[in-house]
Amino acid sequence: MKVVLITGASSGIGHATAVRLAAEGHHVVLGARREDRLDALAEQIRAAGGRADVHRLDVTDRADVAAFAEAAVRDHGRIDVFVANAGVMPLSRLDSLHTGEWDRMLDVNVRGLLNGIAATLPHFRRQGGGHFVTIASTGAYEVVPTAAVYCATKYAARAITEGLRLESDPSLRVTTISPGVVESELADTITEPGAKEAMVAYRAHAMPPDAIAGAISYAIGQPDGVDVNELVVRPTAQR
Repeated sequence: MKVVLITGASSGIGHATAVRLAAEGHHVVLGARREDRLDALAEQIRAAGGRADVHRLDVTDRADVAAFAEAAVRDHGRIDVFVANAGVMPLSRLDSLHTGEWDRMLDVNVRGLLNGIAATLPHFRRQGGGHFVTIASTGAYEVVPTAAVYCATKYAARAITEGLRLESDPSLRVTTISPGVVESELADTITEPGAKEAMVAYRAHAMPPDAIAGAISYAIGQPDGVDVNELVVRPTAQR
């Protein structure tokens, strides 16, 4: 049994990961801003015989993320896995100048990731190991119109996570998982009409979020000495 912290656990990949890992016998610690959804998810997990804790969490607040990690250590003695999943995707063309949305993507997708690293590294070092998992995107490998800033944040997430791997002692395992199109609420935050319309066709073929939960389960389930560094998981129809 591992103690697994999951950010962005109120929906999509985070929700599916919590359900799957709890069913596999892990204790999941759920973090997100929508605490009512977390409470409902925790009740679902407990009703199925699993174990879950709930913490309201804003990943853009460094102190909040640190408290999230510290609470898990206080309650369970350790953190085995941290899944940095929280992300936003309000796509738009650069010339639309949606600067507030650019800032939000940088704050959540990049600073939120860094806050997770800052919160967990001291505990991983103290306990002599752990596993850090970043949920990036196929946008970490390519740039498409309307997604320049989003892709930039995912390139950054991939680079930061690889840097963490290279700089860390081998006792810390580090994984970047890059999903393709997944059934989620991500596209709901798009306000630019052109980008929103383009997403309808782009997201016509989407994977269930449990496909990514399965990839996370695979990565954290490897024996000691095996480090799954990068996984790219797409719908078969995505090219």
